Amino acid sequence: MDKIKITVVLLLAALLSAACSNLDNNKKISIAYVNWSEGIAMSHLAKVILEEHGYNVKMLNADLAPIFASLSRKKADVFMDVWMPVTMHDYMEQYGDRLEIISDIYDNARIGLVVPEYVTIRSIEELNEHKELFSGKIIGIDAGAGIMKTTEKALDNYGLDYKLMTASAPAMTTSLEKAIQKKEWIVVTGWTPHWMFGRYKLKVLDDPKQIYGKAESIHTVTWKGFSEKDPFAAKLLRNIRLTDRQISSLMTAVEETQKTETYAARQWIKAHQTLVDSWIPMK
Repeated sequence: MDKIKITVVLLLAALLSAACSNLDNNKKISIAYVNWSEGIAMSHLAKVILEEHGYNVKMLNADLAPIFASLSRKKADVFMDVWMPVTMHDYMEQYGDRLEIISDIYDNARIGLVVPEYVTIRSIEELNEHKELFSGKIIGIDAGAGIMKTTEKALDNYGLDYKLMTASAPAMTTSLEKAIQKKEWIVVTGWTPHWMFGRYKLKVLDDPKQIYGKAESIHTVTWKGFSEKDPFAAKLLRNIRLTDRQISSLMTAVEETQKTETYAARQWIKAHQTLVDSWIPMK
């Protein structure tokens, strides 16, 4: 009889352990992000909220191409920085049938060529006339970024005799800051929302041929079937929407913090608790 009791206890313990293990697995989530200011801010915002609801969140920093590939193979769960319809059109064409668009986080995003306000030109069409002042260079970001592909199209369509320089987003903003300090002319690939528009006086050059398109939306994307696997997380992510003022304040908080992105996101949440509470799904 004692042996039977011991066997039953061990069996129950094993079943309980397996149940807990499955529960833990269901509460794991990975968020991929690129080194773009809005993506860093929004991803860490989601990280903190999910952690507050018991999730073990893994942050995956990578370039665009491996992120889309990872999402399509379920190696990453969430990417919160998908610009459509122009900037990431090619990636969605390639991987879209294996992905699920969860939400539209922000719907007033723009891309284009950006110069300091003291630069006297207003249109992309004027760049060739002032090539020497710009040293014949457009300072870009990551090679695989959609804005870089679109800028290549702009070079062709406008007949620009410029070299598009590949860099990282932080390197681009560093070059911009150094040029502004010296009042030098500089043109960079830029986008809004971005904290640099709050820190410096900048303008987006007119694009009469509409190569860069009009306003875009920033979406959250997961692998197809994720919302069935984790309906709570999917509903939470679907509820996250930000206005111009909200996303600007979030990005500024993350950019200017002397601590970590997670700390900055947590402080932003405390200052916007009512808003964040409205995103939490009913269990």
